[in-house]
Amino acid sequence: MKRREYLTHMLAGTGFFTPLVKGRAPTEFSLRYVLSSALYGDLPLDQVLAQVKASGASGIDIWRKVHATHREQISAMGDEAFQELLKKHNTRMHISTCYPLGPFGLDQEIAWVKKNGGKMTVCATRSMGKVNPTGEQAKIQVKAFFKKLKPHVEVAQKHGVLMAFENHGNAMLHSPDSMRYFAEFNPDPRHVGIAFAPHHLQSFGNDMPAQMISELGNEHIPFIYFQEYGIGSKKRVDKETELEQLPGRGTLDYIPIVKALKKINFTGLAEIFMHPTPRGIPMLPTAKAITQEVNKSRSHVETCLNKVNG
Repeated sequence: MKRREYLTHMLAGTGFFTPLVKGRAPTEFSLRYVLSSALYGDLPLDQVLAQVKASGASGIDIWRKVHATHREQISAMGDEAFQELLKKHNTRMHISTCYPLGPFGLDQEIAWVKKNGGKMTVCATRSMGKVNPTGEQAKIQVKAFFKKLKPHVEVAQKHGVLMAFENHGNAMLHSPDSMRYFAEFNPDPRHVGIAFAPHHLQSFGNDMPAQMISELGNEHIPFIYFQEYGIGSKKRVDKETELEQLPGRGTLDYIPIVKALKKINFTGLAEIFMHPTPRGIPMLPTAKAITQEVNKSRSHVETCLNKVNG
């Protein structure tokens, strides 16, 4: 069995990275969604967890300050109370998104994720030199990154948790070159992967997101953001303009993206996402209103997927 086929088989075999088939024949490709708590800002966690199933998601992605307060809310109530809330709403935690901790500060969070039934952490990388490296500089930085990450990979292996790192501006993991080297030198794709953000690749060409999905393959992409670039992520604008960050409201063509995901038999998690401005506030005044917008965006992605499956 080829390495890519083997890794895909192993990932699917965990039972966590299995697509959620809903309203489709078993032979059709489908996506498994996770709900981002960041969209709900500082709303009570109980209200947010009540929206997981309503949003078509299979679990929650817990965010912390400055993007939300739900990790802090859990710390205040305690893990047992958090687990009771998960049971109350018949859902589970999938991810802890923890950008403030950085790639080398995840050890305790990895243990916490495991304790609470999660399988993944998400944050950005840090530059090991100049930001946004390309070419040979990207190769050098990726090697240095993985050398420094080694003890933290061992912690992730111990707990069976995957560390996913977003391709993001002003970071090491940004350019297509850096992403290719990341995959080439990744010491353990079962515990280290890319939190794939297509909109951060648009500056390299509109075809680049789908191309990189195809190149990286399922084993290196355990998670994907469905998000548009929008000026509302940077400054205060009217609400309709701010919501242009959501799928279906901007310029990102999702048909090639979901076609590429189908091609690699993507078995990871997909997240509808945007940034409210200022950070930390709910995307809209009520949890139900936020979920309605999430479902509109999910419907757009599903429409694209139906065209690909059709």
